[in-house]
Amino acid sequence: MPSNRTVWLAAWPVLAVFVLSNTPTPLYVLWQRELGFSAGVLTVVFACYIAGLLGALLVAGVVSDRIGRKPVLLPALGLGIVACVLFATAGSVLVLAIARFLAGLAVGAAVSAGMAAVNDVAPRRTRTAALASSTAMVLGAGLGPLLAGVVSETLPGPTVTIFVAEIVLLVSAVIVVARLPLPRPRGSERTWIRIPQVHPDGRGAVLRGIAVFAPGITATSFVLSLGPSVLTGLVGSTNRIVAGALAFVMFLGATGIQFAVRGLPVRAILLAGATSTTASMAALIVSLQTSSLVLLTAAAVLAGTGQGMGQFGGLTLINAAVPANRLAEATAAQNVGGYLPAAILPLAAGFLSDATGLAAGTTAFGIVVIAAAVAGGLVAGRRDRPRPQPAASTGLPNCAEYSR
Repeated sequence: MPSNRTVWLAAWPVLAVFVLSNTPTPLYVLWQRELGFSAGVLTVVFACYIAGLLGALLVAGVVSDRIGRKPVLLPALGLGIVACVLFATAGSVLVLAIARFLAGLAVGAAVSAGMAAVNDVAPRRTRTAALASSTAMVLGAGLGPLLAGVVSETLPGPTVTIFVAEIVLLVSAVIVVARLPLPRPRGSERTWIRIPQVHPDGRGAVLRGIAVFAPGITATSFVLSLGPSVLTGLVGSTNRIVAGALAFVMFLGATGIQFAVRGLPVRAILLAGATSTTASMAALIVSLQTSSLVLLTAAAVLAGTGQGMGQFGGLTLINAAVPANRLAEATAAQNVGGYLPAAILPLAAGFLSDATGLAAGTTAFGIVVIAAAVAGGLVAGRRDRPRPQPAASTGLPNCAEYSR
């Protein structure tokens, strides 16, 4: 039987792909200077990433449950390598957009098939698999911009060297996936491409996860897309290490908080996540009014902890409630619900900032996300009603046990 060590090894491909997901963040200022595009266009490029991710989620979860994790993960890692080549050679906004789209496809597959693979090798359906998947995602997402900032400031080829290193990382992930002892698929005959459908036992779990995860990841998406522009406007800094470090501390907070709260009831974790996202947006708005770098950093960290708790809480509920042969699809459904507003709202904020100024666009964005986080907290805070049949009938822990 696979050990917990195998569980964490299975999370390595998820980490490797998510390093790629945010590597471009501190490099946008270079591409903007070289290619000459506005904040609105920058958020379009970022939205291409989320479009690719959502497209993959419509396919990867279903296909992974039906034919297995490896046939989905290995091509996805290959697309990540192609995206690295395009980033390293980008000479136009179009090439950047295509690279971001391909990176989104790779990440979408890792979110669904990769996280399900982590659960597949877990000795038991415990929180360990959810913790390994979720921390690999947020730690990788934070390491990418930090490494990109440091490498681009200290080594030759500021938009090339980091992507060569990422190719090496993705190749190592291919080796790990090829050697993982994954079970054969147990999926039923269903359509190949559709909006992810959730097993009836897990619908409440997915809804509660989305309610907190969506505002949290929307807040972090703003920091990743427009954060460097806000940083430049706030303190006049174009240093890519600073921009990368801002994203890193955000996801470091997202990683650390999951270990800190892993022993708490899921309901408490989700409520804390909604509260953290609300505080993040309040700090972001005030940071612009007071030109405070400290408050901007606090906003980033609180956004990360909000996303981290929403993601971990949601995954824990899903792992407890959904049968193994529908797990990837349920995970994909939670991420579709989270990433849709994470694409739309920062995109709207980017174009609004072009029209009215960065401060006004950011303030409007923050108010909308605060409203969503408060509503999410109300949804996540409701208590479960007793289920009519015992949990043993599905062979899985009762979801209510995790939320007490």
